[in-house]
Amino acid sequence: MSSDYEEDRAEFGHPLLKRRFYPALKAPTPRQWLVFSILVLLTLGTTYLAGGFLFALSLVFILGIHEFGHYWAARRNHVSVSLPYFIPAPPFFIAGTFGAFIIIKDPIPNRGVLMEIGASGPIAGFIASFIALSVGLFLSEVSPSNAIQGVSFGSSLILSALSKLILGVTPLSTDVDIQLHSIAFAGWIGMFITALNLIPVGQLDGGHVVYALLKGKYKMISRVFFLLLFPLGILWQGWWFWAVLIALIGFKPAPLLDENDYLKREHKFLGKCCLFIFIVTFVPVPFEII
Repeated sequence: MSSDYEEDRAEFGHPLLKRRFYPALKAPTPRQWLVFSILVLLTLGTTYLAGGFLFALSLVFILGIHEFGHYWAARRNHVSVSLPYFIPAPPFFIAGTFGAFIIIKDPIPNRGVLMEIGASGPIAGFIASFIALSVGLFLSEVSPSNAIQGVSFGSSLILSALSKLILGVTPLSTDVDIQLHSIAFAGWIGMFITALNLIPVGQLDGGHVVYALLKGKYKMISRVFFLLLFPLGILWQGWWFWAVLIALIGFKPAPLLDENDYLKREHKFLGKCCLFIFIVTFVPVPFEII
């Protein structure tokens, strides 16, 4: 796509879109499907080595649902977008994957479309993670607490609530340990990834959602949340890595053809759903050596 075309699109895109003259969307090419398939298979392989067959299948399913939520919302609004790129990781990495992402190739028409694209992934991923976590907890075991050294996974509000409902105990119980089934562990990782993506900064899903919902306050909110990562890093050093990554990605929000478009009630509702999801999935200390 040439730079001249991008400039023309940015200048004339808004009135054309208002008249519902949309650019033609091309279907993914066989080459793109091939790259997608290879990355999915590689990620299935590394996640299998990290946690077994059910873990791999569950986690790749959750990541796929998240990214195809973005993909569907973008295509629905006539915004060109890539197929999801899955990122395999060395099997010794705790999950066997660094997640997945898509590339938005067109300018986004307005705040409503930005909200749909930004919110659809976390909402879809949350639902998939909720299902995996619920099913996995039914298959998990509760045993008396012991002093064996290992890794303890932090408990979010949603994990505590589901554990209490399904197992009768919570991860915060001091006299018992919950041995998470591999499907439940995939659901836990899915929830954690959802929370990470909903941090309201830059090109993260949370950045898109907050910019669409509270455009005038976006800069202040994004800076506050970014700065909060540094004291959080005292509790878990991974937050410092995440802060560096966010700084490299940048704080600039997604460019819109029409930044003053009115946000509909249903779009505001999507933003509130994402706020709820962030609150119930966020874990200040995700991992801890005990």
